[in-house]
Amino acid sequence: MALAEHQDAAVSAAAAVSGLLHMPPVWLVLPFVFLLLMIATGPLFYRRFWEHHYPKVAVGLGAIVAGYYAFMMEHGPQTLLHTLEEYISFIALVASLFIVSGGILIHIERRGKPLVNGLLLLFGAVLSNVIGTTGASMLLIRPYMRINEGRLKAFHIVFFIFIVSNIGGGLTPIGDPPLFLGFLKGVPFFWVISKVWLPWVVAVVALVLVFMVLDMRSGDGGVQEPAKNGGISITGTRNFLYLGMIIVAVFLDSAVIAGFPSLQELLGVPFGIREVIMGTVAIVAYKTADSQALKGNEFNFEPIKEVAFLFIGIFATMIPALQLIGEYASSHAGDFSVTRFYWMTGALSGVLDNAPTYLNFLAGALGKFGLDINAPDAVAQIRSFAAGTGSPVAGDVSSDIYLMAISVASVFFGAMTYIGNAPNFMVKNIAAQAEADVPDFVEYIYKYSIPFLIPIFIGLWLLFFNF
Repeated sequence: MALAEHQDAAVSAAAAVSGLLHMPPVWLVLPFVFLLLMIATGPLFYRRFWEHHYPKVAVGLGAIVAGYYAFMMEHGPQTLLHTLEEYISFIALVASLFIVSGGILIHIERRGKPLVNGLLLLFGAVLSNVIGTTGASMLLIRPYMRINEGRLKAFHIVFFIFIVSNIGGGLTPIGDPPLFLGFLKGVPFFWVISKVWLPWVVAVVALVLVFMVLDMRSGDGGVQEPAKNGGISITGTRNFLYLGMIIVAVFLDSAVIAGFPSLQELLGVPFGIREVIMGTVAIVAYKTADSQALKGNEFNFEPIKEVAFLFIGIFATMIPALQLIGEYASSHAGDFSVTRFYWMTGALSGVLDNAPTYLNFLAGALGKFGLDINAPDAVAQIRSFAAGTGSPVAGDVSSDIYLMAISVASVFFGAMTYIGNAPNFMVKNIAAQAEADVPDFVEYIYKYSIPFLIPIFIGLWLLFFNF
């Protein structure tokens, strides 16, 4: 009997160890928290150290988590490889759009005024759905700053990030990475715009109107306006062809095109044909760029360098946070209302990368309906519930409202912090290099995100997701 008890105890201990090996300890989230704190406080309290050593800090903290997963976690190496694949896809897209758009110089023969600026931001929001938030941000931030030279305030930069770098890209899978991941999982390309256009219009119009009021109150900065004809000139138009090639390359994936070759499977490398094409296009675009366009844009690699180093740290350190959140979302999905999906997806998208956050809560929403995110037809089934051809389990609430809430929250709330979306950091760095007034990490949140974004997000919740 004693032997049997010892055997039972051994089995229980082995099961407990196995469970621990599958899920990371909570303390492993500390490197991620520490990295966020340093990103927030470094430029404020120890600027010289941060400017010189942020790559070492980001990589070092990421190495702590990577080391634990490599040696202490079951399936840890596979998790690290998957994260590396995601990071390479992320940086390939962001860097190629940054480099290609840097070779396009747009000169607007107008002085920045509330109406002109408002229309430019509105145009940027629409454009974000065609060439992505990164592409639109890199293409428009420099001309936007030039037309407002002498009157450029911090809120000009912040609202550009709000509208062009984030919320604008909420209508298509090209617009923002979370929506593209949803597309890869089976969300039809035009589903987003058909379901999300009204919240998008409400948010974008509200922010543009608030911006124009602030812009009118800021005045002209005492700068005399020279006579201008209002024309627009573009140097480096060849790079629009390169932009098109990058956008096409986004869809070169076996999840989109059945039977498309995968270098990951064929060669075991952490990148695919898509990333090879993007890298090649970026190199060719830079080597053949119009020198006047590069000079006019004051192009350099510092903004993308900072994004590359900080986000490799973020991608690595957030692995345990995402796993713990994913486990919680899956195990508690049955208790999640639309409201909880909306606010939890949003809150975490502001401080975590919004793409994997989207996937975790999409998995939770599908789990609520007894579906597996890895099943090929899972998204189609949840949409059939919404169409009335299935068996919804959420009372009178149409099931696709969950997908709507997750889609809106993951994209819109990315504007809450500089790290919510990659273009945020890039716009901040470009503006800072131009010696524009740019709020620090903490000021951005308490002075702009909380007073301007949160009321709009509450309004969207009351209008569309209060279930």
